[in-house]
Amino acid sequence: MRRILVGVKRVVDYNVRIRVKPDNTGVITEGVKMSINPFDEIALEEALRIKERGLADEVVALGIGPADAQQQLRTALAMGADRAVHVQTDASIGPLSVARVFKQVVDAEQPFLVLLGKQAIDEDNGQTAQMLAALWDRPQVISCSKLDVSDGRATATREVDTGLETLEIDLPAVISVDLRLNEPRYVKLPDIMKAKKKPLDTKSLADFGVAEAAAFATVKVDPPPSRQKGIMVKDVGELVTELKKKGLV
Repeated sequence: MRRILVGVKRVVDYNVRIRVKPDNTGVITEGVKMSINPFDEIALEEALRIKERGLADEVVALGIGPADAQQQLRTALAMGADRAVHVQTDASIGPLSVARVFKQVVDAEQPFLVLLGKQAIDEDNGQTAQMLAALWDRPQVISCSKLDVSDGRATATREVDTGLETLEIDLPAVISVDLRLNEPRYVKLPDIMKAKKKPLDTKSLADFGVAEAAAFATVKVDPPPSRQKGIMVKDVGELVTELKKKGLV
């Protein structure tokens, strides 16, 4: 079966204003709207479009996180994924552990393509796709903004410092996606109801031989410094003087 595996991570919705806990141990998530990581949602949309073009038979969503992460996996199913796998853990595991879980799922599912967001908006590591490709020993394209799949090969375009770079790689492969790739579809109520009947398998990190303990610990979280109030200047000469004081010119 021609299968695509897509990563789905639960994060604080990008429209929510982040607030740091009073004890500086992290950000407040209680009572805060959670959503699919925007980059992962774009990856899922691309997988669904590939399937709709008849180039894939099944789209599988894989998420790692607490029990509540099933909400985002159900959203992925409502968007059109055929089934989902939830690796349940309350631990904050690093990108390498995530990649190791994905590698074992890849071995079991044998997808011809793994689509991931280029980064998660909560930790901004942007490392899982590269690590998975290394563990799997398969080609990779990072931060893809255009993708074409046909005849066992993928042609992907990504933005680089000097412009656009187009790469052609053999499949199976790992591709991470950028915001410019597509616009995710709107989930309708009938699709939400249908998603409740789609299979969602729950597993643990122990099933994949990955330790619950995180590879790193957050020591302290501080909010960004408050923006200083601007000043009014009378003319260009005063503006230049103020800029010189700040070392900007």
